[in-house]
Amino acid sequence: MPPPLDLACELIARESQTPVDAGCQELLAERLAGLGFIPEWMDSGPVRNLWLRRGTSRPLFVFAGHTDVVPPGPLEDWHSPPFSPSVRAGFLYGRGAADMKGAIAAFVCACEDFLEQRPDTAGSIALLITSDEEGPSVEGTVHAVKTLRARGETIDWCLVGEPSSRQQLGDVVRVGRRGSLSGILEIRGLQGHIAYPQDCHNPIHDFAPICAQLCAQTWDQGNALFPATSFQISNLTAGTGADNIIPGRLQARFNFRYSPESSRESLINAVETILNQYPIDYHLEWTHSGAPFVTEQGALVDAVCGAIRDQSALEPELNTGGGTSDGRFIAPTGAQVVELGPINASIHKLNECVGVAELVQLSAIYRQVLERLFFPAASSP
Repeated sequence: MPPPLDLACELIARESQTPVDAGCQELLAERLAGLGFIPEWMDSGPVRNLWLRRGTSRPLFVFAGHTDVVPPGPLEDWHSPPFSPSVRAGFLYGRGAADMKGAIAAFVCACEDFLEQRPDTAGSIALLITSDEEGPSVEGTVHAVKTLRARGETIDWCLVGEPSSRQQLGDVVRVGRRGSLSGILEIRGLQGHIAYPQDCHNPIHDFAPICAQLCAQTWDQGNALFPATSFQISNLTAGTGADNIIPGRLQARFNFRYSPESSRESLINAVETILNQYPIDYHLEWTHSGAPFVTEQGALVDAVCGAIRDQSALEPELNTGGGTSDGRFIAPTGAQVVELGPINASIHKLNECVGVAELVQLSAIYRQVLERLFFPAASSP
């Protein structure tokens, strides 16, 4: 059994639904101990965070990932039990196979292979592993990065193993992410009998033109790497369930995925300006879960793209699409951050899977990234 597949199976077999780690991180620490990686747990609340570092000098390269997974959904709809890894027709099935226990297995094996061949590597290699990425994301990487910054540990390069690939391994490399800003809008009306609208105030009617204006608004045009900022309503609730009552309150939950052409402040101001055009009684709460970031062309992007070309003959697309990732907490430290991982077609779905050959190739790409960064002269054409 190829090493990445063997380790991926061991990880999948641990039922680590967020924020539970279920022993995954202990397994990684034991596996890399023989290569000089020193484990440090940076736990916070129920969240398990592991910092595994080999070396004390710079540059510091970090593989970042998460051992927690989303719930499997209806067990009867899986072709095989989600926490019993199964290999069928060249694919490994199980919750976390693609997001992201497969990538963790690939970069652990890449470290092993690289350091067995390059024990003289100067600088440092580390793994930053959390069990909070699929959850609130407040006691995981956020907490670990604060701990590292407080004692002056600086990350130079970070490769996040999120499933970035679209149709073929390495066809997409994420060099940044959009920001995420969420809001909860409550509009207060006056509840009453639907036959006496003159004695009531319907917040649904208040919201209708506001909703149309928010959805039609152009927030920015984006730029070469980022699409235009998008606004989406995710939940809308009002009423008591009865068809003869005008509701007294409406709640709308919405989200911006925004480009660097906008800011948290500009979006908040724009929404409040729109709301204040209407004679409504409202309350608005905001949650900001990450600013946009981008890693410009440089050593890390060049190493990742070069490794993909060597291993798959692909020219990767550099983009900033998708949702958020823990890279948004690492990039503000000044680190170069890139995301590269398996094909993402099955993530969070029933019968999540990853190709066995894909895992082997991904590990080879990760190993080549290390070679290009730490021994650039040897890897030059």
